[in-house]
Amino acid sequence: MRIASLFSGGKDSTYALFCALQQGYEAKRLITLEPEADSLMFHHPNIPLTALQAKAMGIPQTLRRTTNERELQDLKELLAGLEIDAVVSGAVESEYQKQRIDVICEELGLHSFAPLWRKEPISYLREMVASGLEILVTGVAAEGMDASWLGRKIDEKAIVELEQLRKAKGVHPIFEGGEGETFVTWAPFFKQRIIIERAEKKWSGGSGVLEIKKARLAET
Repeated sequence: MRIASLFSGGKDSTYALFCALQQGYEAKRLITLEPEADSLMFHHPNIPLTALQAKAMGIPQTLRRTTNERELQDLKELLAGLEIDAVVSGAVESEYQKQRIDVICEELGLHSFAPLWRKEPISYLREMVASGLEILVTGVAAEGMDASWLGRKIDEKAIVELEQLRKAKGVHPIFEGGEGETFVTWAPFFKQRIIIERAEKKWSGGSGVLEIKKARLAET
């Protein structure tokens, strides 16, 4: 089955694509929308670097800037122009996101595939790490999480701390409440690893971002 993958560069969209490939789907294109910062549909930080991830995968990408008013229409237009059978998304718990993707797919006669839907958060984090994904935290906006999280790799120690933060502060471990953002530098289907050469932490009040200033593909 030919698929387009809704791709933001973060852990969920990357792992959803990995799951689809593992199940025999054929990835024809990555669809990436660069939204406004307050979008409820799409991931925002470090979107331009998804082009480097697409190159690492060897999958063609369509990248388009959009607005909150246009994002669903833009997504529909991009999907309508492709010869595909299904759309893969990294939706996990957001009914808002999944329902809108489902409606667009139904209107276009496409199958909507959300392989991560309703996964238990802590088990899901461990599943991603065990699969080989290398995930960096690139955004933080939650009580109990400070600037030290920016640029941190999600590993077993981080997962344990996120579980503790869920119990103590109500932080969602996979950031479904907007507590954080991520960027993937390696996945099992990447042909090359992404090397971050320069990044800058920006912190204000109780939130911050890691702006990746320079990155490259590792030599093969």
